[in-house]
Amino acid sequence: MPALDMPLEQLKEYRGRNPRPADFDEYWERALAELKATDPQVELVPSEFQTPQVECFDLYYTGVRGARIHAKYLRPKNVQEPHPAVVLFHGYSGSAGDWNDKLAYASLGYSVLAMDARGQGGESEDVGGVKGNTLHGHIIRGLDDDSDNLLFRHIYLDTAQLAGIALGLPEVDPSRVYAAGGSQGGALTIACAALEPRISKLAPVFPFLSDYKRVWEMDLAKDAYAELRDYFRRFDPTHEREDEVFTKLGYIDLQYLADRIQGEVLMFVGLMDSVCPPSTQFAAYNKMTAKKEVVIYPDFGHEGLPGSTDKTMQFFMRD
Repeated sequence: MPALDMPLEQLKEYRGRNPRPADFDEYWERALAELKATDPQVELVPSEFQTPQVECFDLYYTGVRGARIHAKYLRPKNVQEPHPAVVLFHGYSGSAGDWNDKLAYASLGYSVLAMDARGQGGESEDVGGVKGNTLHGHIIRGLDDDSDNLLFRHIYLDTAQLAGIALGLPEVDPSRVYAAGGSQGGALTIACAALEPRISKLAPVFPFLSDYKRVWEMDLAKDAYAELRDYFRRFDPTHEREDEVFTKLGYIDLQYLADRIQGEVLMFVGLMDSVCPPSTQFAAYNKMTAKKEVVIYPDFGHEGLPGSTDKTMQFFMRD
């Protein structure tokens, strides 16, 4: 078959290249303690968009460092018993999107919570100096500061905060809370289930934010990973700090969170993906110890994968 990366047999054994910080576990335990101490202060505001069968709300909550995070919340009407919920995450620079594309899950009797990543295309705040849109450079935000100030640390914690809110809703069955998303959304799906292990099923599609050094060595620090190249060109042009930079990025390398997942995993990978190379995705998948399955698309890259959304929905519906 065509090959952009390693042969599939090697991908299934690959364990990643990016350094894992020695205090990685302590780092995330400290982060989770900060999250636990953060009162989410949930606010539900009815949306102008409503349907006869589904109530729609703008949901606001507080994340770490005081940022107000926005999510779209859809709650099916006339569903008497506690029902499932799915938490959805969007791609890099995007937003939670329109209401209508979430109605399919609501039609099944699921509540739906779709998060805007802070500082990207939606309403969530990035309070790291300014409020509002801080679109570019999120991977490298905080590299020249204390590691506790890495922006994606905060975004990962936002996903766990939202999942915790979903788990606590009286209308939701906490044993059936799921997570899904593609690209950055796939990464946030993995981070969410790792940091909130009560997520019972997750379906990441070609996840981003994994094995940064492998991306660099493949000369694919472009497109979604372009800021890695930009960082070195502007702030370390002779790569004197290369080991330090990649080690620090290891704190937000989702491959090292993957073994915390307890829910069942259905992952999707395109073997011609030049944006999030397959090896970087398998670095995370191969570290997962929970029940898991990967669906391979040999001829597809970072694009729509035919049937993946249907398979995801069937996966969630399966007892």
